[in-house]
Amino acid sequence: MGSEGPEPDPVLEAVLDAYALKDEGRTGWQLRGVDAPESVAAHAWGVAYLVLALGDRFREDLPGVDLDRALRLAVVHDVAEAETGDVATRADSTAESVDRDEKEARERAAMADLAGPLPERVRDAWEAYEARETPEAVLVKECDLLDTCLQAIVYERDGRYDPADGTPEAFAEYDALEEFFATTEPRIRTDAGRALFEQLRERYRTLRS
Repeated sequence: MGSEGPEPDPVLEAVLDAYALKDEGRTGWQLRGVDAPESVAAHAWGVAYLVLALGDRFREDLPGVDLDRALRLAVVHDVAEAETGDVATRADSTAESVDRDEKEARERAAMADLAGPLPERVRDAWEAYEARETPEAVLVKECDLLDTCLQAIVYERDGRYDPADGTPEAFAEYDALEEFFATTEPRIRTDAGRALFEQLRERYRTLRS
């Protein structure tokens, strides 16, 4: 008689693989030398929390938006990075460009692995977010961008980095964490998102001064 245990549950194996997101650091903060930067999973929580806390502010821009549906998209929106890692979107023109098609192909292949044995709602939520065709997907992307601005405020407020220590030369044109606001601003699509962005940028600059 063999001593082998039962066959692994493919659903649990897929969940375990996705848990790598908890230890996947956010690359942009790492490149800026932030002390103990957040993980991608922590960022996903922040996005979901913004959907819940601020989602009503977007109803005029996004009529009929379903916040419960948006929460589902927020939870899974970056899960492919459990396999691909986090590829930062940098604002500086001298930075190495990201091949969008290659990035999308790698993430789609990762989702085929990660979501394959899971309920269809997992893959469907990720696909909906990627398509950006529904009010929920637009809302989640707005919150994804605003979360980065909020996190910059937290790091500035708590003194979690030294602007003069280890700043990549290619990004020296941006004062401290201004790079992340420069990256965010042109990607905001809604009036509500722009109003929140302006508040956050002003809050950050007040902290800096």
